[in-house]
Amino acid sequence: MRTLVLVCLSFLTCFGAFNAAATQGNKKQPNIVLIFADDAGYGDFGFQGSNIMKTPQLDKLANGGVRFTQGYVSDATCGPSRAGLMTGKYQQRFGYEEINVPGFMSPNSALDGAEMGLPLDQTTMADYLKKQGYKTAAFGKWHLGSADRFHPLNRGFDEFLGFRGGDRSYYAYTAKDEKNANAQFFDKKLEHGMGVFKEEPGYLTDVLGKAAAQYIEKNKDNPFFIYLAFNAVHTPMEADPKDLAKFPHLTGTRKELAAMTLSLDRASGYVLDKLEELGLADNTIVVFSNDNGGPSDKNASNNAPLAGTKSNQLEGGIRVPFLMRWPAKIKAQQTYDYPVSTLDLLPTFYAAAGADKPADDVDGVDLLPYLTGENTARPHQTMFWKKENRAVIRDGDWKLIRFPDRPAELYNLADDIGEQNNLAAKYPERVKSMFKSLFSWELTLERPRWLLKRQYEKYDIDRMDKYRLPATQPE
Repeated sequence: MRTLVLVCLSFLTCFGAFNAAATQGNKKQPNIVLIFADDAGYGDFGFQGSNIMKTPQLDKLANGGVRFTQGYVSDATCGPSRAGLMTGKYQQRFGYEEINVPGFMSPNSALDGAEMGLPLDQTTMADYLKKQGYKTAAFGKWHLGSADRFHPLNRGFDEFLGFRGGDRSYYAYTAKDEKNANAQFFDKKLEHGMGVFKEEPGYLTDVLGKAAAQYIEKNKDNPFFIYLAFNAVHTPMEADPKDLAKFPHLTGTRKELAAMTLSLDRASGYVLDKLEELGLADNTIVVFSNDNGGPSDKNASNNAPLAGTKSNQLEGGIRVPFLMRWPAKIKAQQTYDYPVSTLDLLPTFYAAAGADKPADDVDGVDLLPYLTGENTARPHQTMFWKKENRAVIRDGDWKLIRFPDRPAELYNLADDIGEQNNLAAKYPERVKSMFKSLFSWELTLERPRWLLKRQYEKYDIDRMDKYRLPATQPE
């Protein structure tokens, strides 16, 4: 009997040590916070060179980690960009090529607006991290499908506070607002979990930032993943009057934008400050980026020194502010100059969580070896963008843009970041070679699930032509 007791005690001691080691191992997993802005201009942050915008919290974040000078999204519009972000794949591979706006659907579309959403056979960033033991939460704009089956709580997230659609007011809706709205209004309403629609008092950007900070407090003893997707600075242009007062030298839409950017920065600060307060900052990966270039004609955003804007495939439509901080692993005050993509975030987070690689065939790569100096090559030799007949291939520093109604354009971005010197006529063989590579990539894609009315294509082209000449410097 005495021997049996000793054996049991020995087992319990070993089990306790194993359990403690496992717990300690879990604590070594970094927390992950992805802060995603909406429609911000490339040059509209202090860390990007602006002297107009006030972004002290994000500037501090940039100083504490790495700033990517060539950070890209996978599309120049909100919905497809987020589909690529969430899956780590070019969204065209699963037919998510068009913008998630049912009002622009053409009569020959295979599916109606209710069917539009991130396909259920696609594994999300949150799905992967839950497998690694993470608590997961999404705050803010979803825009990956309004039907319940596409809801964040059905796509790997444990908690959700936000809205299902692509935009909404920054202030609480009233019963009168709902009465006067159309049938699609429910996707603008603030939702707690699934199906519980309740507006919150206060300015929405602050509401979301504070909710994310509270989530950190509640889950400080577990590895967590937060997707904080602000709708700032997307239209409608509704700034907090207190923030407007801080920009007396500005007028009009630009003043509204500056105030909304300040609120975005402040709300990001709620999260960053909470990490510091709880001693979690050192082992938390924080990423800040944006879903596409700024729509200068809508919110007065400034994409300088890039040409172009949201919805087109000039650099101003697809190159975005991009920061990453992880003090435990990544050296501070870095600038990384090779092109990277938001497609890279899923495999980077998954590797940091201790997994080998995603089960799906993703297009992104784990950026950590590149940021630590272990790998000095380019993360991507070639990158692609596509919407209907328009498409882009970037090969090294060369960028080819294919149009449906005009000759292709070729730029060397190393020498011409503003895409002012079209070299297609000078290098016809390079154009031909890049066309072939682009066609080869397109053969790997699925047919688009939805089609847009052709006037939307014309709108994008017109917007591209309107903003061909960039400002020389950010403000």
